[in-house]
Amino acid sequence: MLKELNHLTLAVSSVDQSFNFYRHILGFKPVAKWDTGAYLTLNTLWLCLSQDQVCRYNDYTHYAFSIDHELIDEFINKIRNEKIPEWKDNTSEGKSIYFLDPDGHKLEAHVGNLATRIRECKKRPYSNMVFFD
Repeated sequence: MLKELNHLTLAVSSVDQSFNFYRHILGFKPVAKWDTGAYLTLNTLWLCLSQDQVCRYNDYTHYAFSIDHELIDEFINKIRNEKIPEWKDNTSEGKSIYFLDPDGHKLEAHVGNLATRIRECKKRPYSNMVFFD
């Protein structure tokens, strides 16, 4: 049976540009780098950058990273000072910023977790929302 997410691989147009973004802007730790790829980590997350053709989609698929409440404002300022494009305004529970990586992958920095989201949803449920607890 499946246990957890093992790793996330993102197609990137420039390994160097993406490596620098994830390392210096987002704080990932570099593990290995080669001509067409790189491995980085963020706590237990293993990220693989793989040079390939990047396909962009206009759907809501995105990758959200947790951030502490006391650090979110500083992080938002960093994203905006670096002129990193934002792709959505936050309309849900928990303070967030939605931004793009150099290849347009949709990312989010979010304060909160599933428990805080469910607590808010129980106060104001989405249409036809069912809880399994």
